[in-house]
Amino acid sequence: MADVKAIVLRAAGINCDMETEYALELAGAKAKRVHINRLIEDKTALDEFQILVLPGGFSYGDDVAAGKILANQIVHHLFEPIQKFIDEGKLVLGICNGFQVLVKTGVLPGDNSTKRQEEVTITYNDSGKFEDRWVHLAPQTKKCIFIKPGRKIYLPVAHAEGKVVTRDTPTLEKLKSEGHVAFKYVDENGKEGNYPINPNGSVDSIAGLTDTTGRVLGLMPHPERFVRPTQHPRWSRLRQKPDSDGMTIFKNAVKYIQENF
Repeated sequence: MADVKAIVLRAAGINCDMETEYALELAGAKAKRVHINRLIEDKTALDEFQILVLPGGFSYGDDVAAGKILANQIVHHLFEPIQKFIDEGKLVLGICNGFQVLVKTGVLPGDNSTKRQEEVTITYNDSGKFEDRWVHLAPQTKKCIFIKPGRKIYLPVAHAEGKVVTRDTPTLEKLKSEGHVAFKYVDENGKEGNYPINPNGSVDSIAGLTDTTGRVLGLMPHPERFVRPTQHPRWSRLRQKPDSDGMTIFKNAVKYIQENF
């Protein structure tokens, strides 16, 4: 296909849309920021895109709960168009607040039998404060197209409600056995650990989830904040220019669309 087209969904309080648009453009996509009200007015507008991104921020001030109001808008107005988007083989990425929204709509983890049932949610950090730090992530699945299997990446987190929790142990075991866990928080040696390695207390160190297709990804860390080597916190002290780990997420998405559409 000639162009890979990505839509970055905006709403009141979203504040990472421009960085996300820039990252998509660097990866080779043509990106467009669109307010959710425009999409509700014309649901067919989604048809011209192949990648949908819900960026980070504090949609509607995170009143009620993080991402809940935007999630309710999607459930009541856009759930069917987005499900159609996914069924057509297209890609959905939720970053931080966008991840919270995808979980609270039921788009993630994506089991048709549990959609919109809160078997998984994202809540307040165990630390009781906003966490703004860099973390190591280890991929946990080979089926998610956004991920390069086996490659650990280093990204920043910035959230007060990033703790992934499940309703019970069987739900957690189902997430793991069915390959829904996309990333885990680890240390620089790839080992799981307590705070601050796991910055929010997520169950089983979960940092991101994917759906059954591997074409929907939600993660708490911000890949759009590490798309240039100089964004690495120690770039000037490293002997080698650091890889821009965030770009792997966006480049893999663009490559998939180029090869499949």
